[in-house]
Amino acid sequence: MASESHHKENLHNLQLEDEGQHRNPSEVKMSQIVVPCHANHCGELSIGQLLKWMDCTACLSAERHAGCPCVTASLDDIYFEHTIGVGQVVNIKAKVNRAFNSSMEVGIEVSCEDLYSGRHWRVCQAFATFVAKRTDANKVQLKQVVPCTHQEQVEHSLAAERRRMRLIHHNIMQDLLNNKTLQRSISEESHDEDEALSTERTRVESVELVLPPHANHQVNTFGGQIMAWMENVATIAASRLCNAHPTLRAIDMFHFRGPSQVGDRLVLKAIVNNTFKNSMEVGVCAEAYHGDEPLRHINSAFMTFEVLDEKGRPRPLPPIKPEPQEGQRRYQEALARKKIRLDRKYIISCKQTEVPLSVPWDTSNQVYLSYNNVSALKMLAAKNNWDLSSKKNKVSTILHISVAHYRFHTLTLDTLSCTGQVSLYTVEESQSLCFRVEFEMEIPAQRAFILLSDLSRRHEWDQHYTLCKLLLRVDEDDFIYQVVTPSVSKGGKYQDFILLASRRPPCDSGDPYVIALRSVALPSHPPTEEFHRGEVVCAGFTIYEVSKSVSKICYYNQTSPEVLPYISTDIAGLSSSFYSIFCACRQYLLDNIISTSAFTPSVL
Repeated sequence: MASESHHKENLHNLQLEDEGQHRNPSEVKMSQIVVPCHANHCGELSIGQLLKWMDCTACLSAERHAGCPCVTASLDDIYFEHTIGVGQVVNIKAKVNRAFNSSMEVGIEVSCEDLYSGRHWRVCQAFATFVAKRTDANKVQLKQVVPCTHQEQVEHSLAAERRRMRLIHHNIMQDLLNNKTLQRSISEESHDEDEALSTERTRVESVELVLPPHANHQVNTFGGQIMAWMENVATIAASRLCNAHPTLRAIDMFHFRGPSQVGDRLVLKAIVNNTFKNSMEVGVCAEAYHGDEPLRHINSAFMTFEVLDEKGRPRPLPPIKPEPQEGQRRYQEALARKKIRLDRKYIISCKQTEVPLSVPWDTSNQVYLSYNNVSALKMLAAKNNWDLSSKKNKVSTILHISVAHYRFHTLTLDTLSCTGQVSLYTVEESQSLCFRVEFEMEIPAQRAFILLSDLSRRHEWDQHYTLCKLLLRVDEDDFIYQVVTPSVSKGGKYQDFILLASRRPPCDSGDPYVIALRSVALPSHPPTEEFHRGEVVCAGFTIYEVSKSVSKICYYNQTSPEVLPYISTDIAGLSSSFYSIFCACRQYLLDNIISTSAFTPSVL
């Protein structure tokens, strides 16, 4: 069984290397040249038109995979990095990243091409969720997506974590609105009544009759068409506030609550909810009715606009005076959404190297830090350039030279006191050294996951864990620990780390169990004179089920020049004695294999 697993893995690696020739079966491309009827007053492509093209391309990709009609369910945050002018070409590429039961995530990439200079640049990236709808009564069960390139493997893995975040998006908003600190900051804000503008002047209401050209082949209104109409009224509302032509910079994550059909009247309402220093949030609501029936809520969206000066810099915007009750509610919710928006953009949208270590943890950003934690480990595990070589002797000499010259060799050691092999893989990229320790053993994957998830027991097998104390149980899958390790130098201070541990069971068969670790800053536990505060960029375990009784356990660690001195003692076990540590890990798992106790740590 193990040899068969290795054969499949080797075959998969060969497939991952052949990225140049591979074309995703669900991939759909659209190219459109921007003509004046697509543009606004500035000669730039209307974002509403762009949204229609994006939705159409994504829908065709979803239907190609599903083999049946699909409808737009939601769209994640979109940040528009550049505008597109008349005469330039819009290139849109969409493909299904992952399929679940009846829904799937479609990744959308938009770039611009200048035909005269030959330049290309990225405009935006988006992730949409589509739901398959059969015309008959049979239940839809989508076929699974098989990733065949390194990038597809990464997106396939991260799609499960993005889905998790979408499902709890509403709860994040409610928790933040109930946050007393945010409520206090809102109540303390003061406005100059003379300068503040009434939001009532920005209120817009418009009606659209849904005609056949606005609908898809299922006679449902295109989601992109609804988004285009919503963008139109939002732009009018923003223009009324600033008496200028605004530029749309971002659209928050939103969900379609229900369908609209040909013959419906679509009522669109927009109003400025709040202004910030150089931007404003406009809320838009879309409702539908047919004949004498009551209004149906189709969708709500929140769009962020800026007003640019002649040099292309954002202009300061005047404060607003919200109306009582509903206006005040929208005003407060806009502040909460701004906090969420900044957290998502700062923690999630940035490249891993741009996110600082030890981001301050709080209840409002816990979901995004957890996402960043798990996604960083999954991207590290998905790297396809790991090096492996077999060296049985002179272990410590090889490691010493490797650190000094920043070139790590790979070792494979035959076991002495335990069966199987413990292998060390390495990769160096952009001044970052990454390690992977791998071994197989007879233990059910779920049991290994439970045992390795409990960091408070790490000291039982890792001699470099002096103390591991649970500080906070965030939820059933995320925990914050304080880890204490010996000093790297004789007579020096002990080191401590504040680590966010995020664990994830498999989303589908074939997925690994994941235990991700990264440093965070916890306000209740600042650095002290007693310890030297260390930081972990990315570390953790993936556990694959080779068979019902055999697991492949991989430990990963991403380090940097700043933490290279810690490798010799290494919080994560990748020291010169890594072999004996992971043999001890194997023995720890064997000693506890028959226990049926669940992982339920308590705060010490």
